[in-house]
Amino acid sequence: MKVTVSRNAHFNAAHRLYRKDWDEAQNTAVFGKCNNHNFHGHNYELTVSVTGAIDPQTGYVIDMKVLKDIIYEEVEMPFDHKNLNLDVPEFADLNPTAENIAVVIWERIRTRIDQNMALEVVLYETPRNFVTYKGE
Repeated sequence: MKVTVSRNAHFNAAHRLYRKDWDEAQNTAVFGKCNNHNFHGHNYELTVSVTGAIDPQTGYVIDMKVLKDIIYEEVEMPFDHKNLNLDVPEFADLNPTAENIAVVIWERIRTRIDQNMALEVVLYETPRNFVTYKGE
């Protein structure tokens, strides 16, 4: 029997969508106002879900305090009130789209979760725009 447990988190961050190898016209055509040279921000909402067997000794799939601490250390501390393009090393050469942000978050958390457990990240860039990544 497997059970999924989830924890929500929140962070605010700025970013700019653009490719260094494209000229201004192509960046504007593809990324529009998200290509603002002065960046723009979002109030990101995050749901991290872990699926696994219930530990017969604790009754937990994962201790929620442990999951909370992992999310805080791997996502909230390094991303909150940051400029993703400038302050987060993974985005030095990776366009910080919602898709790429979700993958980076998943990769950061994956290293801290038992490999026998499945991990899913859902990242809301706006209340209507969100992405899901399961490591596939």
